[in-house]
Amino acid sequence: MKVLIVGGGGREHAIAASVAKSSRVDKIYCAPGNAGIGTIAECVPIGAMEFDRLVSFAKENEIDFTIIGMDDPLAGGIVDEFEAAGLKVFGPRKNAAILEGSKAFSKDLMKKYDIPTAAYETFDHPNDALSYLEHAKLPIVLKADGLALGKGVLICQTLEEAKAGVKEIMEDKKFGSAGNHMVVEEFMTGREVSVLSFVDGKTIQIMSSAQDHKRAKDGDEGLNTGGMGTFSPSPFYTPEVDAFCREHIYQKTVDAMAAEGREYKGVIFFGLMLTEDGPKVLEYNARFGDPEAQVVLPRMKNDIIDVMEACADGTLDQIELEFEDNAAVCVVLASAGYPVSYEKGFEIKGEENFADKDGYYCFHAGTKLNENGKVVTNGGRVLGITAKGAGLKEARANAYAAAEWISFDNKYMRHDIGKAIDEA
Repeated sequence: MKVLIVGGGGREHAIAASVAKSSRVDKIYCAPGNAGIGTIAECVPIGAMEFDRLVSFAKENEIDFTIIGMDDPLAGGIVDEFEAAGLKVFGPRKNAAILEGSKAFSKDLMKKYDIPTAAYETFDHPNDALSYLEHAKLPIVLKADGLALGKGVLICQTLEEAKAGVKEIMEDKKFGSAGNHMVVEEFMTGREVSVLSFVDGKTIQIMSSAQDHKRAKDGDEGLNTGGMGTFSPSPFYTPEVDAFCREHIYQKTVDAMAAEGREYKGVIFFGLMLTEDGPKVLEYNARFGDPEAQVVLPRMKNDIIDVMEACADGTLDQIELEFEDNAAVCVVLASAGYPVSYEKGFEIKGEENFADKDGYYCFHAGTKLNENGKVVTNGGRVLGITAKGAGLKEARANAYAAAEWISFDNKYMRHDIGKAIDEA
């Protein structure tokens, strides 16, 4: 069969690598793809938001199955467009992708259906938000309502920071139209855990847990980023936590969406906070996390096409997800200055070191081929270096060793990804 993947980052490279392992797949296309994806798929110069062109390409090339990797096209209704054209596609429709597309919607859904989450208020006008903050308990969390590349969340320690945050989100529009509405949320403390799941509208199957590192600098200092590294599984996601979440969060979310007339098919990413009062939902995403996909998918034993088709067909109850009994750690190699400003175009060297090394992966995020056919940096997050190990400590040591195999000018990485492993 022929498969089209929509997107061009590290997540899509991880998806493509999993699809390439399927015995059912003869040809993979990726739009727009990147330099790394181009080694296992044919990259097509069509943007992820060019729905008409993507549909036309899928028809003309007789694509059997399309996988949507990114959040923006999902929120924009790309699945609806493909389905209207009679094309088989993996991902939630527009009215279901709102689970990620609007934080206010997801918070209201959790409140209505008694799904544990932080207390919150929503605001459409900055003056109303400022008035509320005068009497709010600090620290406090401000969230741009819409999609903001994983960066539209501000944790404010003081009233002055909170007021500046309102200006940044709602007045200066740092995150664009995502800041037209804003959620103000109580600050929760505890361990963060990411849990990915496959959903077919009624059945939900849970993947292995993971834990992301959002801050740019060691020690969780610096600005929020799209993610500087991750590990899987999380030692803090215990059987007791899993049992609680299955009863009070996972299935209830799927059922709530169905009850609202928003049948959900695809991936739901549950961002959880393990508080003293039990697990609570921090956020939902409507697709694989990035870089969580880079540590979860390499450990999955199932044929990913079988699982995704079951989601689309409503037969996920016939699938049993299986994961390797090991661990994986991903260290993101970024451009110095990310997430604010950084230079591009530096040649990347050393990827040949990954050839024929089982359990080591170099997932491309922000790369491209230059006019001389050399792979160069083309983004803030450049590569995701993933390695497996028998346990998390071994995987972490392997990942950091592999990170040294790669060189490019202005290379930057955190050196404490998975440090929490040592404390578990």
